[in-house]
Amino acid sequence: MAEASVLSVLYEQSDGIARLRLNRPQVLNALDHGMVQDINRAVSKAAEDTKVRCVVIDGAGDHFMAGGDLKAFSRQLQNPPEDRRRYFKAMIDELHPAIQAINDMPKPVIASVRGAAAGFGFSLVLATDLALAAEDAYFTMAYCLIGTTPDGGGTYHLPRLLGLKQSMEIALLGGRLSAQEAKELGLINRVVPTGELEAETNRLAARLAEGPAVTLGRTKALLRQSINRTLPDQLAMEAELFSRCAAGAEFAEGITAFLDKRKADFVGKGED
Repeated sequence: MAEASVLSVLYEQSDGIARLRLNRPQVLNALDHGMVQDINRAVSKAAEDTKVRCVVIDGAGDHFMAGGDLKAFSRQLQNPPEDRRRYFKAMIDELHPAIQAINDMPKPVIASVRGAAAGFGFSLVLATDLALAAEDAYFTMAYCLIGTTPDGGGTYHLPRLLGLKQSMEIALLGGRLSAQEAKELGLINRVVPTGELEAETNRLAARLAEGPAVTLGRTKALLRQSINRTLPDQLAMEAELFSRCAAGAEFAEGITAFLDKRKADFVGKGED
């Protein structure tokens, strides 16, 4: 097992699973410029590591992320408006590649949420492929409460998950959603007892890491890209990727295991 601290994000990789832990618990993992850089580095590392088959993002302490570090942000108030605009534009431009990488990487990304997922923390959860939450978790856009618009892809993912009216209510009013409410709206997958969140997350990550990595990556791409395709284009892409999978080692292992009445062993069979 290899473990290293990437400044304010802890990165651990073992058994095909990369775990990225937001690590500023003293401020509820609030986002500052240093964490922006560290999130980007950690997500890029997970995306590029060929040994990683699944990624988990969680937060140290009792919270996932309580949004931006407003105390750090307040130091910019002493600067002229144009300087503030440039500062935050540069910071967000540096952060957003991590959201794009989560979308693009051919590996499932899981958010494991306890406590607050606010502001960018909420947007980060929305960007992942699967999300589990403890019973005590809550979700809020919160941006309007400090006089700014959302970032982190929140305004991209939220309408695609909920439709426009529900998204407007969440973004314009800045209210809180409980974990159960978020699940009922389809924003997360599962709500689990707080004490069982880590174990349930580990079980899900292990199941994905043991799966057919190439196949899962292609399935993720099909689902992610479907919203921007016509039906004929999507049908054509389904045919293309199914046939490519059928020519690969994962398909051969899956079929053989089924006929042999044994569990398929996909690890190490991703090359085709």
